[in-house]
Amino acid sequence: MNTPATALIAEDEPLLAQTLANELRALWPDIHIVATAGDGLSAVQLALQHRPDVLFFDIRMPGQSGLEAAAELAEEWPSGTPFPLLVFVTAYDQYAIQAFEAQAVDYVLKPVRTERLLQTVTRLQNALQQRTQHNTTPDLQQDPVLAQLRTLLSLRLETTHPQRPHHPDLALPPLQLLQASVGKQLRMVPVAEVLRLEAADKYVRVFTLDGAEVLLRTPLKELMQRLDAQVFWQIHRGSVVRASAIDSVTRDDTGRLSLRLKGHADTLAVSRLYAHLFKAM
Repeated sequence: MNTPATALIAEDEPLLAQTLANELRALWPDIHIVATAGDGLSAVQLALQHRPDVLFFDIRMPGQSGLEAAAELAEEWPSGTPFPLLVFVTAYDQYAIQAFEAQAVDYVLKPVRTERLLQTVTRLQNALQQRTQHNTTPDLQQDPVLAQLRTLLSLRLETTHPQRPHHPDLALPPLQLLQASVGKQLRMVPVAEVLRLEAADKYVRVFTLDGAEVLLRTPLKELMQRLDAQVFWQIHRGSVVRASAIDSVTRDDTGRLSLRLKGHADTLAVSRLYAHLFKAM
């Protein structure tokens, strides 16, 4: 590359962050570490400020996991700029490692091992060199890094219980009813009556076809594991809609998508991570 590569490290353990930074500089003298963050929210803000070539994200951080921070960053990342290459930093977790390897997403195990980090550095250098050679304005919706991230998010890597085994045969059956709060009452809402879901702090707002709104205490990412993906489309990290209720989808001058539901005037933003659902556009 003609200019030094830049990197941002997001790791909540200062000693590990410093060790990783030192090892990186030793193996890749030309790299410039623009910032170090101790949590996911700061990592997103610093990444948007510095626009590094590479992100080293701890898979478990206070406030946001590395995956959640990467997803938020993808939504905010400016058009016309390549999305950073991703490297996830993780303690040994067989399921997470298998998922990373399946999606060709690199990872670094704690504690950092020099020989393994060298492999990561070589891969990053090759990927950045390829980007330089192509020298084209990237289409973020088609960016392979975002495609990898999208798949990882759908796999729902366990960040709160990293050692919990995952096996498709143990998957729970699709939900038929939602137990929702309405004031001091509990309402049983058939999934067939749900129009859309929206994450809100510790709750999920559920909007029904008849115009009602109720609250769930179950996190949206857990609900998505038990909703039919053909019926309910995630269009944003905090928004899910009934696909058959979509009336129109619009692309603005910057390439971002938004949609309207039948019988509703409000527009809902579509994240770049889920723009592939509307391939015809």
